[in-house]
Amino acid sequence: MPTDRALGRRGKAMQISPQEFKPQARAALKDATLQQALGRAKVGFTEKRRKGVEHFDDFEALRERGRRIRDHALNHMDEYLERLESMVQAAGGQVHWARDDAEARDIILGLCQQRQARRVTKSKSMITEEIALNPALERAGMDVVETDLGEYIIQLAKEPPSHIIGPAIHKTRQQISELFDTYHHQGALKAKLREIPELVTEAREVLRDKFLSADVGITGANFLVAETGSIVLVTNEGNADLTHTLPGMHISVAGIDKVVPTLEDATTLLRLLGRSATGQEMSCYTTFVTGPRRTDDPDGPEEFHLVLLDNGRSRMLSGPYRDMLRCIRCAACMNHCPVYGAIGGHAYGWVYPGPMGSVLTPLFVGLENARDLPHACTLNGRCATVCPVKIPLPDLLRQLRSDQFRQDIVDRRTRLGLRVWGYLARQPRLYSLATRVGSRLLRILGGRRGRLSRLPLAGGWTSGRDFPAPQGARFRDQWKKRQQQRRQA
Repeated sequence: MPTDRALGRRGKAMQISPQEFKPQARAALKDATLQQALGRAKVGFTEKRRKGVEHFDDFEALRERGRRIRDHALNHMDEYLERLESMVQAAGGQVHWARDDAEARDIILGLCQQRQARRVTKSKSMITEEIALNPALERAGMDVVETDLGEYIIQLAKEPPSHIIGPAIHKTRQQISELFDTYHHQGALKAKLREIPELVTEAREVLRDKFLSADVGITGANFLVAETGSIVLVTNEGNADLTHTLPGMHISVAGIDKVVPTLEDATTLLRLLGRSATGQEMSCYTTFVTGPRRTDDPDGPEEFHLVLLDNGRSRMLSGPYRDMLRCIRCAACMNHCPVYGAIGGHAYGWVYPGPMGSVLTPLFVGLENARDLPHACTLNGRCATVCPVKIPLPDLLRQLRSDQFRQDIVDRRTRLGLRVWGYLARQPRLYSLATRVGSRLLRILGGRRGRLSRLPLAGGWTSGRDFPAPQGARFRDQWKKRQQQRRQA
Protein backbone atom coordinates (compact mmCIF):
# COMPACT_ATOMS: atom_id res chain seq x y z
CA MET A 1 0.00 0.00 0.00
CA PRO A 2 1.43 3.43 -0.90
CA THR A 3 2.40 5.67 1.96
CA ASP A 4 2.31 8.94 -0.01
CA ARG A 5 -1.09 10.26 -0.82
CA ALA A 6 -2.35 12.28 -3.77
CA LEU A 7 -6.06 11.71 -3.53
CA GLY A 8 -7.11 12.18 -7.09
CA ARG A 9 -8.15 15.82 -7.04
CA ARG A 10 -7.76 17.43 -10.43
CA GLY A 11 -4.56 19.40 -10.84
CA LYS A 12 -1.66 19.11 -8.45
CA ALA A 13 -2.86 17.36 -5.31
CA MET A 14 -1.59 17.96 -1.81
CA GLN A 15 1.11 15.43 -0.90
CA ILE A 16 1.34 14.11 2.63
CA SER A 17 2.91 11.00 4.10
CA PRO A 18 2.87 9.23 7.47
CA GLN A 19 6.65 9.03 7.17
CA GLU A 20 6.83 12.83 7.44
CA PHE A 21 4.78 13.31 10.60
CA LYS A 22 7.30 15.51 12.43
CA PRO A 23 7.88 18.11 9.66
CA GLN A 24 4.15 18.10 8.86
CA ALA A 25 3.32 18.69 12.52
CA ARG A 26 5.84 21.54 12.77
CA ALA A 27 4.36 23.16 9.67
CA ALA A 28 0.84 22.82 11.11
CA LEU A 29 1.85 24.52 14.36
CA LYS A 30 3.21 27.49 12.38
CA ASP A 31 0.14 27.78 10.11
CA ALA A 32 -1.82 30.67 11.60
CA THR A 33 -4.90 30.08 9.43
CA LEU A 34 -5.03 26.40 10.36
CA GLN A 35 -4.68 27.25 14.04
CA GLN A 36 -7.57 29.68 13.73
CA ALA A 37 -9.79 27.01 12.13
CA LEU A 38 -8.83 24.34 14.68
CA GLY A 39 -9.45 26.71 17.58
CA ARG A 40 -13.02 27.33 16.46
CA ALA A 41 -13.79 23.68 15.77
CA LYS A 42 -12.39 21.81 18.76
CA VAL A 43 -14.72 23.33 21.38
CA GLY A 44 -17.83 22.72 19.28
CA PHE A 45 -17.41 18.97 18.96
CA THR A 46 -16.52 18.33 22.59
CA GLU A 47 -19.26 20.56 23.98
CA LYS A 48 -21.95 19.01 21.78
CA ARG A 49 -20.92 15.51 22.81
CA ARG A 50 -20.95 16.49 26.48
CA LYS A 51 -24.51 17.81 26.23
CA GLY A 52 -25.66 14.80 24.19
CA VAL A 53 -24.28 12.36 26.76
CA GLU A 54 -25.68 14.33 29.71
CA HIS A 55 -29.20 14.11 28.28
CA PHE A 56 -29.06 10.31 28.03
CA ASP A 57 -29.77 8.22 31.11
CA ASP A 58 -26.91 5.81 31.85
CA PHE A 59 -24.75 6.40 28.79
CA GLU A 60 -22.10 4.11 30.27
CA ALA A 61 -24.51 1.18 30.11
CA LEU A 62 -25.13 1.99 26.43
CA ARG A 63 -21.36 2.04 25.83
CA GLU A 64 -21.00 -1.37 27.43
CA ARG A 65 -23.83 -2.72 25.31
CA GLY A 66 -22.17 -1.32 22.18
CA ARG A 67 -18.86 -2.92 23.13
CA ARG A 68 -20.52 -6.31 23.58
CA ILE A 69 -22.30 -6.03 20.22
CA ARG A 70 -19.07 -5.23 18.40
CA ASP A 71 -17.12 -7.97 20.18
CA HIS A 72 -19.82 -10.54 19.41
CA ALA A 73 -19.83 -9.55 15.74
CA LEU A 74 -16.04 -9.86 15.56
CA ASN A 75 -16.09 -13.23 17.31
CA HIS A 76 -18.53 -14.59 14.72
CA MET A 77 -17.56 -12.43 11.74
CA ASP A 78 -17.33 -15.31 9.26
CA GLU A 79 -20.87 -16.46 10.06
CA TYR A 80 -22.37 -12.99 9.84
CA LEU A 81 -20.57 -12.12 6.61
CA GLU A 82 -21.91 -15.28 4.98
CA ARG A 83 -25.39 -14.42 6.23
CA LEU A 84 -25.00 -10.87 4.92
CA GLU A 85 -23.99 -12.11 1.48
CA SER A 86 -26.95 -14.47 1.20
CA MET A 87 -29.41 -11.76 2.27
CA VAL A 88 -27.97 -9.17 -0.15
CA GLN A 89 -28.32 -11.68 -2.98
CA ALA A 90 -31.85 -12.55 -1.88
CA ALA A 91 -32.73 -8.85 -2.13
CA GLY A 92 -31.39 -8.69 -5.70
CA GLY A 93 -27.94 -7.27 -5.02
CA GLN A 94 -24.46 -8.62 -5.68
CA VAL A 95 -21.55 -8.99 -3.23
CA HIS A 96 -17.90 -8.68 -4.26
CA TRP A 97 -14.98 -9.65 -2.01
CA ALA A 98 -11.76 -7.63 -2.17
CA ARG A 99 -8.60 -8.82 -0.45
CA ASP A 100 -6.80 -5.46 -0.70
CA ASP A 101 -7.09 -1.91 -2.01
CA ALA A 102 -5.96 -2.79 -5.54
CA GLU A 103 -8.56 -5.54 -5.89
CA ALA A 104 -11.29 -3.22 -4.58
CA ARG A 105 -10.34 -0.52 -7.11
CA ASP A 106 -10.38 -3.04 -9.96
CA ILE A 107 -13.82 -4.34 -8.97
CA ILE A 108 -15.33 -0.85 -8.74
CA LEU A 109 -13.68 0.36 -11.93
CA GLY A 110 -14.97 -2.72 -13.77
CA LEU A 111 -18.52 -2.12 -12.55
CA CYS A 112 -18.41 1.54 -13.62
CA GLN A 113 -17.05 0.64 -17.05
CA GLN A 114 -19.71 -2.06 -17.39
CA ARG A 115 -22.27 0.70 -16.84
CA GLN A 116 -20.38 2.95 -19.30
CA ALA A 117 -20.27 5.59 -16.62
CA ARG A 118 -19.14 9.08 -17.47
CA ARG A 119 -20.08 10.77 -14.19
CA VAL A 120 -19.80 9.20 -10.72
CA THR A 121 -21.20 10.86 -7.59
CA LYS A 122 -19.84 9.90 -4.18
CA SER A 123 -20.98 10.44 -0.64
CA LYS A 124 -18.36 10.88 2.08
CA SER A 125 -16.52 7.60 2.58
CA MET A 126 -13.24 7.10 4.40
CA ILE A 127 -12.84 3.62 2.97
CA THR A 128 -12.80 4.97 -0.59
CA GLU A 129 -10.04 7.29 0.58
CA GLU A 130 -8.29 4.24 2.05
CA ILE A 131 -8.26 2.50 -1.34
CA ALA A 132 -7.47 5.73 -3.27
CA LEU A 133 -10.54 5.25 -5.47
CA ASN A 134 -10.90 8.73 -6.95
CA PRO A 135 -7.63 8.81 -8.93
CA ALA A 136 -8.32 5.35 -10.36
CA LEU A 137 -11.72 6.43 -11.68
CA GLU A 138 -10.41 9.74 -12.97
CA ARG A 139 -7.55 8.05 -14.82
CA ALA A 140 -10.23 6.00 -16.58
CA GLY A 141 -11.82 9.25 -17.81
CA MET A 142 -14.72 9.52 -15.37
CA ASP A 143 -15.91 12.73 -13.76
CA VAL A 144 -15.89 12.00 -10.00
CA VAL A 145 -17.92 14.39 -7.86
CA GLU A 146 -17.85 14.46 -4.06
CA THR A 147 -21.30 15.42 -2.81
CA ASP A 148 -20.73 15.89 0.92
CA LEU A 149 -20.22 19.63 1.39
CA GLY A 150 -16.95 19.21 3.27
CA GLU A 151 -15.62 16.68 0.76
CA TYR A 152 -16.71 18.92 -2.12
CA ILE A 153 -14.79 21.83 -0.62
CA ILE A 154 -11.56 19.89 -0.25
CA GLN A 155 -11.99 18.38 -3.71
CA LEU A 156 -11.94 21.91 -5.09
CA ALA A 157 -8.92 22.66 -2.89
CA LYS A 158 -7.17 19.48 -4.12
CA GLU A 159 -6.62 18.34 -0.54
CA PRO A 160 -7.38 15.17 1.40
CA PRO A 161 -9.83 15.26 4.33
CA SER A 162 -8.39 16.24 7.70
CA HIS A 163 -11.18 14.80 9.87
CA ILE A 164 -13.34 11.71 9.38
CA ILE A 165 -16.69 13.46 9.94
CA GLY A 166 -15.69 17.08 9.19
CA PRO A 167 -13.37 16.75 6.17
CA ALA A 168 -12.96 20.52 5.72
CA ILE A 169 -12.65 21.36 9.41
CA HIS A 170 -9.24 22.89 8.68
CA LYS A 171 -10.75 25.48 6.31
CA THR A 172 -11.91 28.96 7.31
CA ARG A 173 -14.95 30.69 5.85
CA GLN A 174 -12.57 33.07 4.07
CA GLN A 175 -10.81 30.20 2.32
CA ILE A 176 -14.08 28.55 1.30
CA SER A 177 -15.42 31.84 -0.05
CA GLU A 178 -12.31 32.24 -2.18
CA LEU A 179 -12.54 28.65 -3.46
CA PHE A 180 -16.16 29.10 -4.53
CA ASP A 181 -15.33 32.42 -6.16
CA THR A 182 -12.52 30.78 -8.16
CA TYR A 183 -14.39 27.66 -9.28
CA HIS A 184 -17.99 28.90 -9.52
CA HIS A 185 -17.48 32.51 -10.66
CA GLN A 186 -13.98 32.49 -12.19
CA GLY A 187 -12.85 35.14 -9.74
CA ALA A 188 -15.52 37.67 -10.74
CA LEU A 189 -17.11 38.20 -7.33
CA LYS A 190 -16.37 41.41 -5.48
CA ALA A 191 -17.31 40.03 -2.06
CA LYS A 192 -14.54 37.58 -1.10
CA LEU A 193 -16.08 36.72 2.27
CA ARG A 194 -19.65 35.47 2.32
CA GLU A 195 -22.05 34.10 4.89
CA ILE A 196 -22.33 30.34 5.50
CA PRO A 197 -25.98 29.97 4.33
CA GLU A 198 -25.09 31.64 1.04
CA LEU A 199 -22.14 29.28 0.51
CA VAL A 200 -24.26 26.22 1.32
CA THR A 201 -27.02 27.29 -1.09
CA GLU A 202 -24.49 27.86 -3.85
CA ALA A 203 -22.95 24.41 -3.36
CA ARG A 204 -26.41 22.81 -3.49
CA GLU A 205 -27.20 24.57 -6.76
CA VAL A 206 -23.96 23.39 -8.33
CA LEU A 207 -24.34 19.81 -7.08
CA ARG A 208 -27.99 19.45 -8.12
CA ASP A 209 -27.12 18.92 -11.78
CA LYS A 210 -24.36 16.48 -10.80
CA PHE A 211 -26.82 14.33 -8.86
CA LEU A 212 -29.30 14.27 -11.75
CA SER A 213 -26.73 13.39 -14.41
CA ALA A 214 -24.76 10.72 -12.52
CA ASP A 215 -24.49 7.23 -14.01
CA VAL A 216 -23.13 5.56 -10.84
CA GLY A 217 -23.43 6.49 -7.18
CA ILE A 218 -20.80 5.28 -4.70
CA THR A 219 -21.26 5.30 -0.93
CA GLY A 220 -19.62 3.79 2.08
CA ALA A 221 -21.64 2.10 4.82
CA ASN A 222 -21.73 2.90 8.51
CA PHE A 223 -23.00 -0.59 9.33
CA LEU A 224 -23.84 -3.81 7.47
CA VAL A 225 -26.84 -5.71 8.87
CA ALA A 226 -26.45 -9.47 8.45
CA GLU A 227 -30.08 -10.14 9.43
CA THR A 228 -31.57 -8.28 6.45
CA GLY A 229 -28.67 -7.67 4.04
CA SER A 230 -29.08 -3.92 4.57
CA ILE A 231 -26.45 -1.21 4.60
CA VAL A 232 -26.86 1.78 6.92
CA LEU A 233 -26.00 5.27 5.68
CA VAL A 234 -25.71 8.17 8.12
CA THR A 235 -25.39 11.82 7.04
CA ASN A 236 -26.57 15.27 8.11
CA GLU A 237 -27.02 16.54 4.55
CA GLY A 238 -28.97 13.83 2.75
CA ASN A 239 -26.35 13.65 0.01
CA ALA A 240 -25.88 9.88 0.49
CA ASP A 241 -29.60 9.34 -0.23
CA LEU A 242 -29.41 11.29 -3.48
CA THR A 243 -26.18 9.47 -4.36
CA HIS A 244 -27.63 5.98 -4.02
CA THR A 245 -31.17 6.71 -5.22
CA LEU A 246 -30.79 8.68 -8.47
CA PRO A 247 -28.14 6.83 -10.56
CA GLY A 248 -28.84 3.52 -12.27
CA MET A 249 -26.13 1.73 -10.29
CA HIS A 250 -25.33 1.99 -6.58
CA ILE A 251 -21.98 0.67 -5.31
CA SER A 252 -21.42 0.49 -1.56
CA VAL A 253 -17.88 -0.07 -0.26
CA ALA A 254 -17.33 -1.25 3.31
CA GLY A 255 -14.77 -2.98 5.48
CA ILE A 256 -15.66 -6.48 6.63
CA ASP A 257 -15.51 -5.17 10.22
CA LYS A 258 -18.69 -3.11 9.68
CA VAL A 259 -20.99 -6.14 9.93
CA VAL A 260 -23.48 -6.33 12.83
CA PRO A 261 -25.87 -9.19 13.54
CA THR A 262 -29.32 -7.56 13.69
CA LEU A 263 -31.33 -4.40 13.08
CA GLU A 264 -31.65 -3.96 16.83
CA ASP A 265 -27.85 -4.04 17.16
CA ALA A 266 -27.53 -1.44 14.43
CA THR A 267 -29.98 0.91 16.16
CA THR A 268 -28.08 0.59 19.44
CA LEU A 269 -24.85 1.57 17.70
CA LEU A 270 -26.59 4.44 15.92
CA ARG A 271 -27.55 5.90 19.31
CA LEU A 272 -23.89 5.77 20.28
CA LEU A 273 -22.67 7.13 16.95
CA GLY A 274 -24.81 10.27 16.88
CA ARG A 275 -24.06 11.33 20.44
CA SER A 276 -20.34 10.57 20.20
CA ALA A 277 -19.82 12.26 16.85
CA THR A 278 -21.96 15.41 16.93
CA GLY A 279 -23.98 15.23 20.15
CA GLN A 280 -27.19 14.43 18.24
CA GLU A 281 -29.69 11.85 19.38
CA MET A 282 -29.78 10.69 15.77
CA SER A 283 -28.18 12.06 12.61
CA CYS A 284 -30.57 13.96 10.34
CA TYR A 285 -30.56 11.31 7.61
CA THR A 286 -30.28 7.67 8.70
CA THR A 287 -31.14 5.32 5.85
CA PHE A 288 -31.36 1.52 5.65
CA VAL A 289 -30.75 0.38 2.07
CA THR A 290 -31.64 -3.17 1.07
CA GLY A 291 -30.82 -4.16 -2.51
CA PRO A 292 -31.77 -2.38 -5.75
CA ARG A 293 -35.15 -0.88 -6.65
CA ARG A 294 -38.08 -3.29 -6.43
CA THR A 295 -41.01 -3.37 -8.83
CA ASP A 296 -43.27 -1.24 -6.65
CA ASP A 297 -40.56 1.22 -5.53
CA PRO A 298 -40.98 4.80 -6.81
CA ASP A 299 -37.23 5.29 -7.20
CA GLY A 300 -33.86 3.68 -6.58
CA PRO A 301 -31.02 2.10 -8.56
CA GLU A 302 -31.46 -0.71 -11.05
CA GLU A 303 -28.33 -2.42 -9.72
CA PHE A 304 -26.86 -2.69 -6.23
CA HIS A 305 -23.33 -3.90 -5.56
CA LEU A 306 -21.66 -4.32 -2.17
CA VAL A 307 -17.86 -4.44 -2.16
CA LEU A 308 -16.49 -5.97 1.05
CA LEU A 309 -12.88 -5.04 1.77
CA ASP A 310 -10.41 -6.92 3.95
CA ASN A 311 -7.17 -4.98 3.42
CA GLY A 312 -5.53 -6.30 6.59
CA ARG A 313 -8.61 -6.47 8.79
CA SER A 314 -8.67 -10.27 9.06
CA ARG A 315 -5.03 -10.11 10.14
CA MET A 316 -5.98 -7.66 12.89
CA LEU A 317 -8.80 -9.97 13.94
CA SER A 318 -6.37 -12.65 15.08
CA GLY A 319 -3.76 -10.37 16.62
CA PRO A 320 -3.21 -8.03 19.57
CA TYR A 321 -4.97 -5.13 17.80
CA ARG A 322 -8.34 -6.86 17.50
CA ASP A 323 -10.04 -4.25 19.74
CA MET A 324 -9.41 -1.58 17.09
CA LEU A 325 -11.90 -3.33 14.81
CA ARG A 326 -14.68 -2.27 17.18
CA CYS A 327 -14.31 1.32 15.93
CA ILE A 328 -17.53 2.88 14.58
CA ARG A 329 -15.75 5.93 13.08
CA CYS A 330 -17.35 8.59 15.28
CA ALA A 331 -14.19 10.75 15.66
CA ALA A 332 -14.73 11.29 19.40
CA CYS A 333 -11.14 10.25 20.08
CA MET A 334 -9.65 12.91 17.80
CA ASN A 335 -12.12 15.57 18.96
CA HIS A 336 -10.78 15.14 22.51
CA CYS A 337 -7.11 14.62 21.60
CA PRO A 338 -4.75 17.50 22.49
CA VAL A 339 -2.29 16.44 19.78
CA TYR A 340 -4.92 16.41 17.02
CA GLY A 341 -6.32 19.68 18.38
CA ALA A 342 -2.90 21.30 17.98
CA ILE A 343 -1.89 20.03 14.52
CA GLY A 344 -5.06 18.90 12.70
CA GLY A 345 -5.44 15.82 10.54
CA HIS A 346 -3.07 16.32 7.60
CA ALA A 347 0.02 16.02 9.81
CA TYR A 348 -0.78 12.33 10.38
CA GLY A 349 -0.15 11.75 6.69
CA TRP A 350 -2.83 9.23 5.77
CA VAL A 351 -6.57 8.60 5.75
CA TYR A 352 -7.19 8.18 9.47
CA PRO A 353 -5.91 10.93 11.81
CA GLY A 354 -5.91 11.34 15.59
CA PRO A 355 -5.59 8.48 18.09
CA MET A 356 -7.49 5.98 15.94
CA GLY A 357 -5.24 6.87 13.00
CA SER A 358 -2.11 6.52 15.12
CA VAL A 359 -3.15 2.88 15.62
CA LEU A 360 -4.68 2.08 12.23
CA THR A 361 -2.15 3.72 9.92
CA PRO A 362 0.88 1.69 11.12
CA LEU A 363 -1.22 -1.48 10.86
CA PHE A 364 -2.36 -0.69 7.31
CA VAL A 365 0.76 0.85 5.76
CA GLY A 366 3.43 -0.82 7.92
CA LEU A 367 4.95 0.22 11.22
CA GLU A 368 8.22 1.09 9.49
CA ASN A 369 6.34 3.60 7.28
CA ALA A 370 4.60 5.36 10.18
CA ARG A 371 7.12 5.09 13.00
CA ASP A 372 6.29 8.44 14.60
CA LEU A 373 2.51 7.97 14.87
CA PRO A 374 2.50 5.65 17.94
CA HIS A 375 4.37 8.45 19.73
CA ALA A 376 1.94 11.20 18.62
CA CYS A 377 0.11 10.81 21.91
CA THR A 378 0.46 12.10 25.47
CA LEU A 379 -1.17 8.90 26.82
CA ASN A 380 -3.57 11.05 28.85
CA GLY A 381 -6.29 8.43 28.26
CA ARG A 382 -9.04 10.84 27.23
CA CYS A 383 -9.58 9.02 23.93
CA ALA A 384 -10.36 5.75 25.73
CA THR A 385 -12.69 7.56 28.13
CA VAL A 386 -14.88 8.97 25.35
CA CYS A 387 -14.73 6.04 22.90
CA PRO A 388 -18.32 4.80 22.54
CA VAL A 389 -17.23 1.15 22.22
CA LYS A 390 -14.46 1.29 24.82
CA ILE A 391 -11.41 0.76 22.60
CA PRO A 392 -8.28 0.91 24.83
CA LEU A 393 -6.42 3.24 22.47
CA PRO A 394 -3.55 4.14 24.86
CA ASP A 395 -2.87 0.43 25.44
CA LEU A 396 -2.77 -0.21 21.69
CA LEU A 397 -0.37 2.70 21.17
CA ARG A 398 1.91 1.34 23.89
CA GLN A 399 1.78 -2.06 22.19
CA LEU A 400 2.86 -0.46 18.90
CA ARG A 401 5.78 1.20 20.68
CA SER A 402 6.82 -2.18 22.08
CA ASP A 403 6.55 -3.70 18.60
CA GLN A 404 8.80 -0.96 17.26
CA PHE A 405 11.44 -1.73 19.83
CA ARG A 406 11.27 -5.48 19.18
CA GLN A 407 11.45 -4.96 15.41
CA ASP A 408 14.33 -2.50 15.78
CA ILE A 409 12.33 0.32 14.14
CA VAL A 410 13.66 3.02 16.46
CA ASP A 411 16.72 5.20 16.09
CA ARG A 412 19.89 4.19 17.91
CA ARG A 413 19.75 6.99 20.47
CA THR A 414 16.21 6.10 21.52
CA ARG A 415 17.06 2.41 21.63
CA LEU A 416 20.13 3.07 23.77
CA GLY A 417 18.14 5.31 26.11
CA LEU A 418 15.45 2.66 26.58
CA ARG A 419 18.06 -0.01 27.26
CA VAL A 420 19.75 2.16 29.89
CA TRP A 421 16.37 2.94 31.48
CA GLY A 422 15.42 -0.73 31.45
CA TYR A 423 18.69 -1.71 33.09
CA LEU A 424 18.28 0.91 35.84
CA ALA A 425 14.65 -0.05 36.43
CA ARG A 426 15.75 -3.62 37.13
CA GLN A 427 18.37 -2.47 39.67
CA PRO A 428 16.44 -0.84 42.54
CA ARG A 429 19.47 0.45 44.47
CA LEU A 430 21.19 1.81 41.39
CA TYR A 431 17.91 3.35 40.19
CA SER A 432 17.43 5.05 43.56
CA LEU A 433 20.96 6.45 43.49
CA ALA A 434 20.61 7.68 39.89
CA THR A 435 17.29 9.45 40.52
CA ARG A 436 18.60 11.04 43.73
CA VAL A 437 21.68 12.42 41.95
CA GLY A 438 19.65 13.43 38.89
CA SER A 439 17.00 15.32 40.83
CA ARG A 440 19.58 17.23 42.85
CA LEU A 441 21.50 18.14 39.70
CA LEU A 442 18.35 19.39 37.96
CA ARG A 443 17.43 21.44 41.03
CA ILE A 444 20.84 23.11 40.94
CA LEU A 445 20.63 23.78 37.20
CA GLY A 446 17.14 25.22 37.59
CA GLY A 447 18.48 27.86 40.00
CA ARG A 448 16.18 30.50 41.40
CA ARG A 449 13.79 30.28 38.46
CA GLY A 450 13.13 26.63 39.21
CA ARG A 451 13.01 25.92 35.48
CA LEU A 452 15.35 24.85 32.71
CA SER A 453 15.09 26.38 29.25
CA ARG A 454 17.45 23.81 27.76
CA LEU A 455 18.03 20.20 28.73
CA PRO A 456 20.08 17.46 27.02
CA LEU A 457 17.94 14.73 25.39
CA ALA A 458 14.79 16.79 25.98
CA GLY A 459 14.93 19.24 23.09
CA GLY A 460 11.43 18.29 21.96
CA TRP A 461 10.10 19.56 25.29
CA THR A 462 12.29 22.61 25.89
CA SER A 463 11.90 23.94 22.33
CA GLY A 464 8.35 24.97 23.23
CA ARG A 465 8.35 25.28 27.02
CA ASP A 466 10.58 25.33 30.06
CA PHE A 467 11.24 22.14 31.97
CA PRO A 468 10.33 22.50 35.67
CA ALA A 469 13.14 21.63 38.04
CA PRO A 470 12.33 19.04 40.75
CA GLN A 471 10.73 20.52 43.85
CA GLY A 472 10.76 18.93 47.32
CA ALA A 473 11.42 15.29 48.04
CA ARG A 474 11.33 12.54 45.43
CA PHE A 475 8.18 10.46 45.09
CA ARG A 476 10.08 7.39 46.30
CA ASP A 477 11.15 9.21 49.47
CA GLN A 478 7.65 10.56 50.10
CA TRP A 479 6.15 7.11 49.60
CA LYS A 480 8.69 5.51 51.95
CA LYS A 481 7.96 8.15 54.61
CA ARG A 482 4.20 7.64 54.29
CA GLN A 483 4.57 3.89 54.64
CA GLN A 484 6.64 4.34 57.80
CA GLN A 485 4.01 6.68 59.26
CA ARG A 486 1.27 4.14 58.58
CA ARG A 487 3.21 1.38 60.32
CA GLN A 488 3.82 3.59 63.34
CA ALA A 489 0.16 4.66 63.60
